[in-house]
Amino acid sequence: MRLFLALNPPAATLDALGEAVERGRSYAPRLRWTARDGWHITLVFLGEVEEDRLPDLTEAIGARAREHRPLSLAVEGWGRFPPKGRRSSVLWAGVTGDTDALDSLARGMRRAARSARIPVERRPYVPHVTVARSRPPSDLTGTLDALGALRENGWRARDVHLVESRPGSADRYRTVRRWALGWETDSDRSPELDTP
Repeated sequence: MRLFLALNPPAATLDALGEAVERGRSYAPRLRWTARDGWHITLVFLGEVEEDRLPDLTEAIGARAREHRPLSLAVEGWGRFPPKGRRSSVLWAGVTGDTDALDSLARGMRRAARSARIPVERRPYVPHVTVARSRPPSDLTGTLDALGALRENGWRARDVHLVESRPGSADRYRTVRRWALGWETDSDRSPELDTP
């Protein structure tokens, strides 16, 4: 199974992202624009995972998820990979809010994977939502401008999703398992940030 761990933004956030992506798509229709069901915040990419590793992996993820509190997040701003130079291959929406806690959660999920003997990359974590790809790499400066500002879209992220990537199937991304982040204080229970 080809797996990754992610946070899934709620519908209202996806709607705000969709409005901006439509502006970008009109400006640069030749880019490979990511479908709405592919808009997520990857915590760690696990790659191919053998079925016999899943029990250790899910136990480790559950233990790490309980160590973290829900996060106040929003999608805001735009960027690209690689970030320097004139030509890039990935266009993304940035993530703001509890980014230090988000980085800590991503590190915890990498530790969970390694404890289950699943090798993961050790590159710096850049939280984002991929919205388009360019093959070959191209100058995305005009597209970044065309996307414009995102309307307010804050939410409370309460769950970590183990997602299976199934290229070529109708439901390309399927949540295999979900864990609630483990602890909340009364101040974490902000009704305007709750997801349905």
